Amino acid sequence: MFTYYLQLGIRSLRRNPILTLLMVIGIALGIAASMTTLTVMYLMGSDPIPWKSDKLFYVQLDNWGVDDAFYDDGRPPDQVTYRDAKALMEAGKADKQSAMFKLNLPVQPENAEIKPFQSLGRVAYSDFFGMFEPEFAFGGPWDRRQDAEHARVVVLGKDLNEKLFGGADSVGRTVRLSGTDYTIVGVLAEWNLRAKYYDLTNGAFNDPDEFFMPYTTGMDLRQRSTGNNSCFRSPGDGWDSYLDSDCVWQQFWVQLDSPERVAEYKGFLDSYVNEQKKLGRFERPLNNRLSDVNTWMADQRVVSRDVEVQTGLAFAFLAVCLVNTIGLLLAKFSRKAGEIGLRRALGASRRDVFAQYIIESGVVGLTGGVLGLLLTGLGLIGVRALYSQYKTVAQLDWTMVLLTVVLAIVAAIIAGLYPTWRACRVQPAAQLKI
Repeated sequence: MFTYYLQLGIRSLRRNPILTLLMVIGIALGIAASMTTLTVMYLMGSDPIPWKSDKLFYVQLDNWGVDDAFYDDGRPPDQVTYRDAKALMEAGKADKQSAMFKLNLPVQPENAEIKPFQSLGRVAYSDFFGMFEPEFAFGGPWDRRQDAEHARVVVLGKDLNEKLFGGADSVGRTVRLSGTDYTIVGVLAEWNLRAKYYDLTNGAFNDPDEFFMPYTTGMDLRQRSTGNNSCFRSPGDGWDSYLDSDCVWQQFWVQLDSPERVAEYKGFLDSYVNEQKKLGRFERPLNNRLSDVNTWMADQRVVSRDVEVQTGLAFAFLAVCLVNTIGLLLAKFSRKAGEIGLRRALGASRRDVFAQYIIESGVVGLTGGVLGLLLTGLGLIGVRALYSQYKTVAQLDWTMVLLTVVLAIVAAIIAGLYPTWRACRVQPAAQLKI
């Protein structure tokens, strides 16, 4: 019977092409608006490393001024000081750990045809690669021995390697950064992070890092981070005073492979801060935090309020489209009162009539969903053109493709419930009398 009713529905829709087109376009526009914004919101907040997001933790220590919290709601600073990063690294209490910060350095290419340019990179420990697991096209990361030796080595991102060496295997060659030669030990493959979750403080949707160098080597440059620097009191003059200050400018991540290790590390942080309190630091109440990847993304509002509001408005527009579709279906089914009365007189039950017209509504939804999927693709292209920072999340994936089609069918069926119910109430006698 389903196939029969499907054929009837398609035939009915083809008899009224203009009315059918209006319903399909209405559904398609509502679906496109809602799914474009929902896709962006979904990909923004999706788990970037699901196989280990519950093992990676961001460290926060509340070293801020006693009279003024870093955040109004009492949350601790979103970065740590050099002193604390150094102490935590030397303690080595995590399974893997890395302090890190952004650094902007001039690149002087070997090829004289390429002019020198600035490049944004990341200074980190070798554990960075083991924790966040970027894929390598050539070579690999440096090791802990090279961390300790302040080795002049570097890992290039795919784009920088493409620019300097045409995408060839450059492992073993050198690149000059800020007047110093560094040996290339590895080149990353395409690292398609939807959000740069390991450095949300400096922008979840900023461009990927172009190079990586050992933390110890980066500190030898005596250059302040290119990222956020926050101080609640003057750090004084000179590099050494800055390092000894309570300015926060570094991120600190740890990998803890079991709940027991998480509890142990939290206890270690509390003990560390209590010892620092005896030295006159950390005047605020104990407020250490260990946030896993998804908690940290929620805390830093990777999915902004603006995106949430836009998604809500888009679904409100879909609701308006459904109301219009209800009106069009009512008009269409009302014109079929005589046909419905004849079917009922020939023995069709209300259930049969309901099934026929709800399937017809589903056909409208399916057609609108396919068109809406195309319009969603165009909408995401528009988002990428208008907001370049969202290029990694303005993409359709298979989950969203399936959801788009299902939502369109469900929306059309919901819109068709009331008109179909009205169709089932048609009295055969009233329609067949002469």
